[in-house]
Amino acid sequence: QVQLVESGGGLVQHGGSLRLSCAASGPTDNMHFMGWFRQAPGKGRAFVAAMTRSIGDAYYADSVKGRFTISRVNAENSVYLQMDSLDPEDTAVYYCAGRRYSSASVYSSGSYKYWGQGTQVTVSS
Repeated sequence: QVQLVESGGGLVQHGGSLRLSCAASGPTDNMHFMGWFRQAPGKGRAFVAAMTRSIGDAYYADSVKGRFTISRVNAENSVYLQMDSLDPEDTAVYYCAGRRYSSASVYSSGSYKYWGQGTQVTVSS
């Protein structure tokens, strides 16, 4: 059974940086997409970033382009999210997600099968 475990959340000031990590265990050979979603209080789960396993194509939400960078180390079954220039609007629970290859939209939370437990990121103003 695939398990995803996030770490690296915390409290940071406006303009600061954080790096989230996600480690996958179990049968991960078919984990074509790994990425991050976030959920702010009272809102739905929103796409942040994702990356493919094979050639490392990266996808970003418009709201984080130029500030967040996703990376992946296949040998470690890990994915990372470097978050810079953080804003209070980035405050949310961040979830690591994974899925096999399919034609479903990479931006849709419903297309991901595997989820971590979430890690809280709080940006103070």
